[in-house]
Amino acid sequence: MTGMVLSSAPAGEYDKRVILLTRERGRISAFARGAKRPNSPLLAACEPFSFGRFTIREGRSSITVVSAEITNYFRELRDSMEAIWYGFYFCEFAGYFTRENEDGTQVLKLLYQSLRALSRPAIGRKLVKCIYELRLLGLEGLRPQVFFCVKCGRKEPLLRFSTQEGGMLCDQCAGKGLLIHASTLYTLQVIFSEPIESLYRFTVTGEVLDELNRIAGEYKAAHVDRKLKSEEMLALLDE
Repeated sequence: MTGMVLSSAPAGEYDKRVILLTRERGRISAFARGAKRPNSPLLAACEPFSFGRFTIREGRSSITVVSAEITNYFRELRDSMEAIWYGFYFCEFAGYFTRENEDGTQVLKLLYQSLRALSRPAIGRKLVKCIYELRLLGLEGLRPQVFFCVKCGRKEPLLRFSTQEGGMLCDQCAGKGLLIHASTLYTLQVIFSEPIESLYRFTVTGEVLDELNRIAGEYKAAHVDRKLKSEEMLALLDE
């Protein structure tokens, strides 16, 4: 099956327990026997971010990774402490939403493209994070309404983003909410309408990025019931 390692941890003296996000089965937990041995063919394949084809064997109570053909290790992320923690956060956030025995195609595609974007210096990592968070929430059925007013249905002028209302409010319905620039609204519409492969082909001004960051943070906080460990490390790196 096609998948990516979200995380791995020791399991006994020589084995590893890995969490895989797969296209066919969603998120699964599996054991990689002997993966900690220096000569194991699974040694590198069981590291986070490893993407490729995994052959598994299902037992009565557990799943075992038998072999792996890795096509991308995302080694470039390991050249920067900041980049690798962004990567860990993206993997943890994907793991938060995905479940076993569900179609993981779209989330896996989004994660893969987002990790690729992290390695491109022309695109700021904070922007990549905002796009990833919002699009992933959208894939999970939590997409805010950014094309018309959530209260009356008017398409313009849309002025404020309201997390509580679940999207944009027009000038007549606007009450509480974040007043945003037209460029920020356009960016939100791009995030939720473009194919995943085309998401990371633009940059924004600092002002728009600040608004996107606030929107993504508040909207995510309303739908995620706990603080992710890797996000706490990102916050420390930003200080």
